[in-house]
Amino acid sequence: MGRETAMGDGKRARDIKREVASELEKAVEFEKADLAETRQEWHDQLHNDGAQLAADVARDKEKVREALDDVRHPERLAEAAEEKLAQAAEDVREVAQAVEHPSEIVAEAKHVVAEKKAAFDETTATIAAEFTSPTDKKRLPAVLRVFGVLLIVGSGVALPGIGKAIYQAVTMFGSGAMSGEGVSTIVVTFLHLAVLVALAATFIVFGVRLLRNQRRWAALLSYGLYVLLILGGLCSIMLSGMSIDLVFYLIMLVLTIALQSYLDPTLLEERRAHRKAREAEEHKEGEDGTLGRDPTGKGYIALNFFNLFWIFVVASVLGLIMEEIVHFLFVAPGQWQDRAGLLFGPFSPIYGCGAVLMTVFLNRFHKSNWLVIFLVAAVIGGGFEALTSLFMQYAFGAVAWDYSNMPGSLFGGRTCLPFMACWGLLGVVWIKLLLPFMLRLVNFIPWNWRYVLTTVAACFMLVDAVMTLQSLDCWYMRLSHDPVDTPIQQFYDHEFGDTYMADRFQSMTIHPSDAVRGK
Repeated sequence: MGRETAMGDGKRARDIKREVASELEKAVEFEKADLAETRQEWHDQLHNDGAQLAADVARDKEKVREALDDVRHPERLAEAAEEKLAQAAEDVREVAQAVEHPSEIVAEAKHVVAEKKAAFDETTATIAAEFTSPTDKKRLPAVLRVFGVLLIVGSGVALPGIGKAIYQAVTMFGSGAMSGEGVSTIVVTFLHLAVLVALAATFIVFGVRLLRNQRRWAALLSYGLYVLLILGGLCSIMLSGMSIDLVFYLIMLVLTIALQSYLDPTLLEERRAHRKAREAEEHKEGEDGTLGRDPTGKGYIALNFFNLFWIFVVASVLGLIMEEIVHFLFVAPGQWQDRAGLLFGPFSPIYGCGAVLMTVFLNRFHKSNWLVIFLVAAVIGGGFEALTSLFMQYAFGAVAWDYSNMPGSLFGGRTCLPFMACWGLLGVVWIKLLLPFMLRLVNFIPWNWRYVLTTVAACFMLVDAVMTLQSLDCWYMRLSHDPVDTPIQQFYDHEFGDTYMADRFQSMTIHPSDAVRGK
């Protein structure tokens, strides 16, 4: 028993020794670290002090050198003193002159003020000239003044209703009554209400300008009305499809276009004169081989309607061919798929719009580094692709592409980094190689046929686009089991049924639950 107790005491003693040794070792290590840290701080402080001392010595040496240099060249000090004395004397003379002849200072101040006022008046006259025209002296017909009154009254009556709709929407949103609606529905609803407010306010200003006979002001306001009416129509399509509400936007758009030229005939005369001069220039440019080039030299191609329209058409065709070949060779080898985007013709408008956007934004980059063009084109193409996908899905529940399973997927699969890189590559190829070829191709159209052929083709493309939207809307309604009862709906239901639409738009599927109006 005593032996075991002795052994236990020995073990505890050894444990205590080990703990003491461990603590001593830790204390030594801590002191070593603290000493090393102190040494480093001393070293850094000495280094900083040495650097500061060296800088002070260098600065003092420079001052001594300057002082010695001044001693060697006393004439410099005299010259500096003379300059200061001369400046002081000039200041004193000016003060004395001001005291003796204060009218001169007043006259000079008046002269400066008069010059500034004349410059301001000139600027004001220039701005006023931009917003007035000789036709402002001609009184508008009574029917247009009545139309202006109707716009003011109608918009004034509509504003409280729109305000009430906004209040109800905000109240419903705040109370959670809109929780059953999708985020997209809420966003588009509030955007549509904001557009309606802006439209009503613009119509009131437009009506006031008509009453005041300010033709050019009203004509210029019509450009803002174009944007608001188109945006309102798109929101209406997303919320209600191809409904009767679109008639309002269509009628007001037609009236605005018709009124713009009538309100200020000088605008129409300017366009006619410009067109005649342009026809003569085109004839000469066609003979010289420079037709369609940017006359300023800043960009490669002239950004006019003719060039941009035919770029849209040709790129729509070439883009469709390219996409179908890529799909046949790589996406689904051996399987041919019609990937057209319009109801009639071999057109894929997303490539046409993409080419137009590339041309507009990259025209001045035609001599730039290819990397700059690549990055700008990638952002433009990816953004446009995402917005187009968003509109098609929100308006019709249509999905024509989905990159959710692709690497670098963005915006819920509406675009992705690999395809943005493809857009960037297409932008480089387009600006550096295809745009010159495109310009030569467009210039094969005889200059005296240009306006007629372009007008006919533009009308066809417009009808094709409208019928495509209407057929998609009818397809959506059938899949949603909504009644198809209007004559237009029945026409599309009979002529472009589900089988036809599925065969025509083979890459597209419609899911009514994804649309804004389906929620």
